[in-house]
Amino acid sequence: MRGKEDFQQINSPHTLRLTSHASRPFLIAWHFLTAIPLSREHHDPSPQELAQSMVWYPLVGLLLGGILAVSDLLLAQFFSDMVVNGLLLLLLVALTRGLHQDGLADTLDGLAGGRNPAERLAIMRDGRIGAIGATGLILALGLRYAGLLEAPEEGRFVLLLCMPAVGRWVMVVGSVSAPYARAEGGLAQPFLLHLSWKQVLGATLVLGMTLLWALGPVEALLSLVLLAIIARVLTSFARRFLGGITGDTLGAANEVAEIVFLLLGSALLPSR
Repeated sequence: MRGKEDFQQINSPHTLRLTSHASRPFLIAWHFLTAIPLSREHHDPSPQELAQSMVWYPLVGLLLGGILAVSDLLLAQFFSDMVVNGLLLLLLVALTRGLHQDGLADTLDGLAGGRNPAERLAIMRDGRIGAIGATGLILALGLRYAGLLEAPEEGRFVLLLCMPAVGRWVMVVGSVSAPYARAEGGLAQPFLLHLSWKQVLGATLVLGMTLLWALGPVEALLSLVLLAIIARVLTSFARRFLGGITGDTLGAANEVAEIVFLLLGSALLPSR
């Protein structure tokens, strides 16, 4: 996940000054998770505000999914399915600056190259990408592309809409009650220190209502259970091999969740 320069971006003159107490958490989440600035005024979020912003992660994901779904409808008027799918992947990476893809590659490099947690974390902090990280990134993009190719036409809009929300909800569920791996601190630490079940429940309500509308009650519940299991299993894995979670491991969890949701999309969609 991102480092010091990303906090500078949040705090830069190109970052939104939040105009009301109600809008602060959402807009902090938006600026942290996307590459789209909403204002140019200065704002310095506190650790508590960073944690509170996580309740809106699924909503940010829904807005990103809406951009993907509408773009899919527009692009389909001019290009073949294969070209459209490739352009959608490019758009998603551009909208998020490749934030979670970077986290996935760094996590895989660290797990593959280190013999103990300290070595793994040091490799993950290295800005260079290794062979394992590059291979994992290619496979992840390939699986995502395959999922788009196999998505049923009648459910494609729903899958594109929900996919980014699913990944960002998994980041929230994977973060709660989890220790930060680096003793010296880092980007994700302020989020973890103050995140509570209140934010988790709020994020779950946002995603749950969306999945209920999109998939139906049974499929929505199954999706939430499966995604929660993925989130906590990946958190347990990170604690065992890294001593805790980091921004990179949360980015990797986002990627895993989105890909699983997309690949299982046909089974999750209600019968028409």
